[in-house]
Amino acid sequence: QVQLVESGGGLAEPGGSLRLSCVASGNIFRINDMGWYRQAPGKQRELVAAITSGGSTNYADSVKGRFTISRDNAKNAVYLQMNSLKPEDTAVYYCNVVGRVDDTSPPDDYWGQGTQVTVSS
Repeated sequence: QVQLVESGGGLAEPGGSLRLSCVASGNIFRINDMGWYRQAPGKQRELVAAITSGGSTNYADSVKGRFTISRDNAKNAVYLQMNSLKPEDTAVYYCNVVGRVDDTSPPDDYWGQGTQVTVSS
């Protein structure tokens, strides 16, 4: 069993900042990619940012230059620093981890419960 616990969501004003954190725990042997997705009301879930085990990053065009993803492999944690927030960043943000429970199992997707981010004045 693998659990992802997210924290750091909330309300921010336009131009403000928030930092999301996600920690993976439980029976996880190795973590490959980690990332953040978001889903706004009436829209499909979309990739916000991802980071590989080697530290390579990928961002949605809408957040480039404003958001920064990072990870701490020792803590099985991934972070999303969100600066210059805009109302259109309002969504539920989900942590995603691709990992294995042992060295014979294929990688699998694990998801957090989601954390609400609201950007409004």
